[in-house]
Amino acid sequence: MIRIGITGQSGFVGTHLYNTLGLYPDRFERIPFEDAFFSDEDKLKAFVQNCDAVVHLAAMNRHNDPEVLFQTNIGLVKQLIAACEATSSTPHILFSSSTQEERDNLYGKSKKEGRKLLEQWANKNSAQFSGFIIPNVFGPFGNPYYNSVIATFCHQLTHNETPKIEINGEVKLIYVSQLVNHFIERIELISANHSNDCVIEEITIQHTIELNVSSLLKILESFKADYFEKGEIPSLDTPLKRDLFTTFLTYINHSAFYPFKLKLNTDDRGSFVETVKLNSGGQVSFSTTIPGITRGNHFHTHKVERFAVIKGKARIELRRIGTDIILSFDLDGNEPSFVDMPVWYTHNITNIGEEELYTIFWINEHFDANDPDTYFEKV
Repeated sequence: MIRIGITGQSGFVGTHLYNTLGLYPDRFERIPFEDAFFSDEDKLKAFVQNCDAVVHLAAMNRHNDPEVLFQTNIGLVKQLIAACEATSSTPHILFSSSTQEERDNLYGKSKKEGRKLLEQWANKNSAQFSGFIIPNVFGPFGNPYYNSVIATFCHQLTHNETPKIEINGEVKLIYVSQLVNHFIERIELISANHSNDCVIEEITIQHTIELNVSSLLKILESFKADYFEKGEIPSLDTPLKRDLFTTFLTYINHSAFYPFKLKLNTDDRGSFVETVKLNSGGQVSFSTTIPGITRGNHFHTHKVERFAVIKGKARIELRRIGTDIILSFDLDGNEPSFVDMPVWYTHNITNIGEEELYTIFWINEHFDANDPDTYFEKV
């Protein structure tokens, strides 16, 4: 059992890392961190004392005054070092730096100097330090106008805003879950093989995607045209498109968008409804549910799933992991409609009618059959 703390736990990458560690309670104990700890010396000291590993993500990414940004980021590193030295604590520290280290800006300079300070601390105290040089990160729940251009574009496209390209440059990207796996793998490797050794390492994380901003926007605009406006599943024939679509779905105002009404065609023979129109593959299944029964109460970390009610009455509930806000949707087979389940949202469906409930399910293809994807947790 490795005790892991994350400064910046509530941020974009921190949230994903914290939630992913929670999937393995037999391997990791999560030591809670709050941003207020940097304003309380005793709490920060207690935090580092309780950790076998600290992933230092807390940082300021943007500010109107670059000098404030620089001083803030260096100050956070110095506070972390001071807390470790005051308590004679030597957790394995993993530092999130950036490929902007080599650029002529104060953000990159703050990251490079912060990494060097932690290297000096590790050398002085015979401790373990892993400095990660990281490309641009994207994924679900990133903050628009702050974390990435993808977060900004997804927010704008799903909120009737028009994206604008400032500079059509090449961007090098990594999906957030891939970055999280790099952190976890390094923590376990150092714990298993170097538990008593001094380790000082610089690790350059390779980007997995490289394309220009206009190409990126074109893909996201196609998602809006296919999915947001027509309810169709767009082509998800590459890992990039699957990761982008998974990200795109989390920016929709779910309360206003769902349930999405399907077109009901009727004649003297009966009725016909297209429940899932695909531009790529996936799995389609069918279920019946007796009155009062609930299905689900689980969440996915990669897969997107659609529930389409075609007969009976149902209540679908969703809750984002780590929050207590429940979204509730009532669907009726007399007005066929669907709700899609974004990643990291636990969900269920309950038959709230008096007759048998008929539901069609679609789930996108899972791109790594060896990687567990479904975890049970009640809404």
